[in-house]
Amino acid sequence: MLRFTKDHEWVRLEGTEVTVGITDYAQSQLGDVVYVELPEIGRAVTAGGEAAVVESVKAASEVYAPVAGEVTAVNDALAENPGTVNEDAEGTGWFVKIKVADVAEVEKLMDEAAYKAFVEAEG
Repeated sequence: MLRFTKDHEWVRLEGTEVTVGITDYAQSQLGDVVYVELPEIGRAVTAGGEAAVVESVKAASEVYAPVAGEVTAVNDALAENPGTVNEDAEGTGWFVKIKVADVAEVEKLMDEAAYKAFVEAEG
């Protein structure tokens, strides 16, 4: 199940852990991603707080934690090949995995239809 935020992050819930990345729409707005800064494993994050930073040829942007919890994994492959975010934003271009403090937080995020409507209204 994918869920989305108004800051253009996607979330995939697997048990009590979520995988987080930026949406395909977000990567298309950023342009070519040239650098990704990831948090340390074990770091506590709050919903809406900074979880990572992504830099492109156009701009630097924060990637926000969609839910509160603890970082359990980071996608180290992005250090070597940040362009993976452009190539597969909603797959192998993921940023972090977070052990969720409250799974109900995930259910409050937008589903795919609501996110598509949000993007259309924004654009």
